[in-house]
Amino acid sequence: MNKVMLIGNVGVEPEVRYVDQGVAVARVRLATTERGYTLANGTQVPDRTDWHTVLLWRRLAEVVEKYVHKGDKLYIEGRIRYTTYDDKQGQRRYATEIWAENMEMLSPRSAAPAAEGTVASAAGESAASDETAAPQTAGEPVNSESAPF
Repeated sequence: MNKVMLIGNVGVEPEVRYVDQGVAVARVRLATTERGYTLANGTQVPDRTDWHTVLLWRRLAEVVEKYVHKGDKLYIEGRIRYTTYDDKQGQRRYATEIWAENMEMLSPRSAAPAAEGTVASAAGESAASDETAAPQTAGEPVNSESAPF
């Protein structure tokens, strides 16, 4: 099973592009932080922040384009993908990405209009509610029912 769940903050404004036949793709840099702690012997272990590249497709990308900004808190559920590519100098590069299947906006302020509903899928469908979704005041949950491609 390939399953990733992250809660973190958007580090920079999301990049949204449109590829073949108008399919939206969003790239979000998400920072997750493990809180520091103190060991029994008094040694301090500092906070540790990891940065993740998250790709969102179709309807999820359109929602990101409209409502997600730097500093927003997101819950991302998806799968990890490893890719390789050659840069402009011909060097082989490796990238680790999270391909999002579900997203929930956790920031207290929600710029999403009420007419959009509380749940949307990557296929563009709407549903009235989701039992696993956070309360409306926590943000707008967004779900994808199918894989990005």
